[in-house]
Amino acid sequence: MKYDAIIVGSGPNGLSAAITLQRAGLQVLLLEARDTIGGGTRTAELTLPGFFHDVCSAVHPMGAASPFFRTLPLHEFGLEYLYPEVLAAHPFDDGSAAALYQSIADTAAGLGEDGPAYRRLFDSLVEDWPRIEAHILGPMLKWPKDPFALAEFGLKSLQSGKQIAARFKTRHLRGLWSGIVAHSMIPLESLTSSAIGFVLTIAGHRGGWPIPKGGSQRIANALAAYFQSLGGVIQTDTMVTALADLPEAKAILFDTSPKQLIQICGDRLSSFYRWQLRNHRYGMGVFKVDWALSEPVPFVAEQARKAGTVHLGGTLAEIAAGERLVWEGKCPDRPFVLFAQQSVFDDTRAPAGKHTGWAYCHVPNGSTQDMTEAITAQVERFAPGFRDTLLATHTFNTAAMEAYNPNYIGGDINGGVVNIAQLFNRPALRFSPYRTSAKGIYLCSASTPPGGGVHGMGGFFAAKQVLKDLF
Repeated sequence: MKYDAIIVGSGPNGLSAAITLQRAGLQVLLLEARDTIGGGTRTAELTLPGFFHDVCSAVHPMGAASPFFRTLPLHEFGLEYLYPEVLAAHPFDDGSAAALYQSIADTAAGLGEDGPAYRRLFDSLVEDWPRIEAHILGPMLKWPKDPFALAEFGLKSLQSGKQIAARFKTRHLRGLWSGIVAHSMIPLESLTSSAIGFVLTIAGHRGGWPIPKGGSQRIANALAAYFQSLGGVIQTDTMVTALADLPEAKAILFDTSPKQLIQICGDRLSSFYRWQLRNHRYGMGVFKVDWALSEPVPFVAEQARKAGTVHLGGTLAEIAAGERLVWEGKCPDRPFVLFAQQSVFDDTRAPAGKHTGWAYCHVPNGSTQDMTEAITAQVERFAPGFRDTLLATHTFNTAAMEAYNPNYIGGDINGGVVNIAQLFNRPALRFSPYRTSAKGIYLCSASTPPGGGVHGMGGFFAAKQVLKDLF
């Protein structure tokens, strides 16, 4: 069978590109090297039978916020989101905690004297978000509908996380903010490190930080089922190592890292473009732990017990110091830990009465240091007795992460550093970041704008570029 377009890789971006092209009337083939689709949205029994763990992504503020996903009838194909009362909690050593709620008013009400400062920072950004989201979550090639709102977001997000935190008086808001900013995987004192903090917080206030019932695999399954309902074709267990492996097609889109793109079709790319791809900088890696638990995690802080996501690291100063160490190539003794407890809200994740725990910390790219004990100690620090709940443990170091998903170079789950040098020109400085130097070959992965996260926007914009160029 002849295809108009072929997508290599079935992560959220690959699936989104496939859907966009198929909806435009093209005949599309989607190829996946593994036996299951999904990329970073897979779920598996990693520890014990009956305990279902999200292998990579777990909580999905960007899925709920995605302008592209909102156009799709994914609920008709089995996707159901669950919404924790507390989006993110940030506990402290004295048993208190700061909390992010979907309501700005509720969030501000729990921040004491910093409540008004929080409202001043976020009220207008949250209200204006629908007018600027397509520019923030894309290549920013068109004149915005509201340039003033975009300028306000830009001026704030170009600052470092520490610069924004200087506006706050209390350790509670400074800590809460630092935990959200640390998702950026760059030092908190780096310019633009606050951008991820703003996007995640705004997304939370507009649509929550939801959890897919049954696991993140349900997102991939719903996208795939919708694609197939349109007539699209999916083929798994198909490793692509060269263009010769592919049927003839007018367009080929790669949901891969730049490194893989060079390996597969480097001889078709210009020397200057290959040089740009080779200079694409990959960032911090992750060390991940999954647990089967006998009971819910015994967090001291009530907000943490009610949260889908818990940020473990203490004060802003402690988190900033730990992230700086990782950036400098060292593993901190007390790492910042991103923790999720999906089974508290989704009883399909574990046998009756049992629970799951999901956590990771940042490590230097390519590090093989075992961080299991350091991560476990950080959970125990804010939930005494946690160790007593452990039934089984599964870990991924950076090498295992890359073996699981070759896009995660050195354990980097963001497709490359998201700093001021690679914010919008990823992976190369071009008018269209999705178009390669070879006609008919495109990149649509997290290494293109807007970067990592389960939102499909890189795939959507790449597919729109294909339609404009070739069809």
